[in-house]
Amino acid sequence: MIRRNLTHLLVLVLLGFTASLWAQSANATDVQADRKDLKTDRRDLNKDRKDIRSDQRDLNKDRVDSNKDARDINKDQKDIAKDRRERNQDLKKGDTADAAKEQKDINHDKRDLNRDKRDLRADNRDIRKDKKDLHADRKDARKDRKDMRHDRRDIHRDRKGA
Repeated sequence: MIRRNLTHLLVLVLLGFTASLWAQSANATDVQADRKDLKTDRRDLNKDRKDIRSDQRDLNKDRVDSNKDARDINKDQKDIAKDRRERNQDLKKGDTADAAKEQKDINHDKRDLNRDKRDLRADNRDIRKDKKDLHADRKDARKDRKDMRHDRRDIHRDRKGA
């Protein structure tokens, strides 16, 4: 009876010992995997920060362009109004040659006005796109910081054996 119990006890001790060795070896690979994850998350975070800075610069440039186009639109509208007044005065005087010249200036200013409006729409579209990209990059950066925090916590727990 004791022999049988002794063999059972020996088998149990052996199984427990192998299980603990296996758990310790798995623990070491978990730490390595967590360190690797932490390293990739750091890289991703730096890449996201770089993208955020780039998108912020693009956004600022697009805002400057948008403001410049808005100023150009106002200037072209003032020029059109001035040229119309001068054309109407020339027509009242009967000076059709000067009136034709003023009409040519009006047509030129209208073309400029339409180009500036098109540029303003494109700049506003770029601003919206850059804001969207900036939001996505900031979201990615938050996710990477969260992943780094979890990886550090996992490394700590694996070391402590929790």
